[in-house]
Amino acid sequence: MKDRRQLDLITIGRSSVDLYGEQVGGRLEDMGSFVKYLGGCPANIAAGAARLGLKTALLTRVGDDHMGRFIEEQLRREGVNTDAIVSDSSRLTALVILGIRDEDRFPLLFYRENCADMALCEDDVDPDFVRSARAVLITGTHLSRPGVRAASLKAARIAKANGGKVILDGDYRPVLWGLTTPELGEQRFVANEDVTRELQAVLPDCDLIVGTEEELHILGGTTDTYAAVCAIRELTDAPIVHKRGERGCIVYAEGIPDSLDDGVAHDGFPIEVFNVLGAGDAFMSGFLRGWLRDEPLQACCRLANAAGALVVSRHGCTPASPSWEEMQYFLEHGSPLRALRHDPRLEHIHWATNRAEHRPRLDVLALDNCPQLESLANGDRRKVARFLELVVAAAANCGDNDIGLVFDGVTGKRALERTSGTDIWTGRSLDPDIVSSAADEIREWPVRQVVVCRIDTGGAVAGGAWQGRMGQLFRACRKAGHELLLDVSSATDTTDALIAAIEAILEDGICPDWWELPTALGKNGWERAVATIAEKDGYCHGVLVNGRTHDLQALAELQSQVANCRGLSGVVFGLAVYADLAERWFAGELGDSAVIDVLRESRLAGLRAPEPLDQYEAG
Repeated sequence: MKDRRQLDLITIGRSSVDLYGEQVGGRLEDMGSFVKYLGGCPANIAAGAARLGLKTALLTRVGDDHMGRFIEEQLRREGVNTDAIVSDSSRLTALVILGIRDEDRFPLLFYRENCADMALCEDDVDPDFVRSARAVLITGTHLSRPGVRAASLKAARIAKANGGKVILDGDYRPVLWGLTTPELGEQRFVANEDVTRELQAVLPDCDLIVGTEEELHILGGTTDTYAAVCAIRELTDAPIVHKRGERGCIVYAEGIPDSLDDGVAHDGFPIEVFNVLGAGDAFMSGFLRGWLRDEPLQACCRLANAAGALVVSRHGCTPASPSWEEMQYFLEHGSPLRALRHDPRLEHIHWATNRAEHRPRLDVLALDNCPQLESLANGDRRKVARFLELVVAAAANCGDNDIGLVFDGVTGKRALERTSGTDIWTGRSLDPDIVSSAADEIREWPVRQVVVCRIDTGGAVAGGAWQGRMGQLFRACRKAGHELLLDVSSATDTTDALIAAIEAILEDGICPDWWELPTALGKNGWERAVATIAEKDGYCHGVLVNGRTHDLQALAELQSQVANCRGLSGVVFGLAVYADLAERWFAGELGDSAVIDVLRESRLAGLRAPEPLDQYEAG
């Protein structure tokens, strides 16, 4: 009978924010900047397994603070169920500071004093929620204190009583058991009989046990690996998975062979080890993708090793985890490079299949044409800036997530700030004259802002005049985590020349997330452009048509054409949609609430043509 439970996996325990040093090859003392990532073994596994197609959830606590909200938002973006996450108003979310010193040393500091996830308790475990999953995963860290231990074991008991599986990830950090000083967060092993006793007590109830050599040692109570595995087997019949780093892994499914090398083995992939932190969590995600779908152990090992290889070659933990599509590509094609992070094709698939959710339809309102608005406001930039804020207020409350807004970073600065924390697709226009120095500019922008850049090809792209600058911009966007919308236009190029320009950009390895095409291409040209983009890229988020300069009647006709053209996502609208509103608001004939109402109820709802404003009063 088919298992109809809603979730494949609930992971329980650590959830934190990782602050990763961006500089490589030095001490933490030498780090000058840090990147913020989702972190914590169970959180990483939940996200990594979700990327590989499993339905996952995380049971933990986070602080009722900025970092806790970041964790929840990021998990939801990854497709992880967050219903069982408890927001703790009396404790802060845990932080971890990490670095890459060299191929053997990865210093890290755990800031977990009275942190939220270590306050998880039995009352936080909802039996019905646990019953909705085929398996629960508990970790060594959350067996280290009475309260979190009780919560983990309660979930395990409920799962077992309802036919679910219990998985143990060794997750042994001596510092989190109080066995080292805080600065030794990197240390992986300290022998301790009390820890071994606490861990061994849960082994009889486990259906799968996964650990590194050091974790098998603490589980078995000896540094003799063979003896440790035998000691574990005396307590449980569960498969024991031995993670061996770059050498791959071995599974002991039943009895322990005379030689540990005679288990179910799978070699690792020959890649450059860049960052071991998080590789074990990715390994677990890959193994569970196969194990929870009843695949042979050899196949589970192959998936686990591939996931670990991809993560160990990149910066970060969760953000380095592969998608299922990326995994399949890697297993089929491999890579010509040992340093996988330098493989353009693999990195493009990684980026494109793990970015923000796809929006099949997107209509965008461009509000970065401020000189025209300033003219309507008699040059008063403060009024223009305030009007743009009203547009954001309307968009945030219209209940339509198919709407996008584009602002500049000067007059539109406050409006851009107001979009933070909303679901509004937000673009920020970049002056094409500063493309060559864009890396410094966009690094200061919030990561969810899409970089919008217009280029006038004028026949020059195919000749190479733009490719260097566009390549710099493209790489800067990827490095800073921004999507890129490239607005391609020309007053002189023919349709053939514009298509050739698009083709040249793509052949140079520049793959914008979004394209904006000129109206002049027409239906035939748009379809040719979409076909070119699909052939050369295949991972484009969407293709829009530039309708910024159209009047209302022309916009209605354009919308009709776009709706009947395969492969187009929507239209970029301009001043015509809001000019009358702006003018009357600037003149004091409409109040703030009236502007917001008109925008929310008609103009932004499918970006329809303006309705009469006579019903709205001033004030």
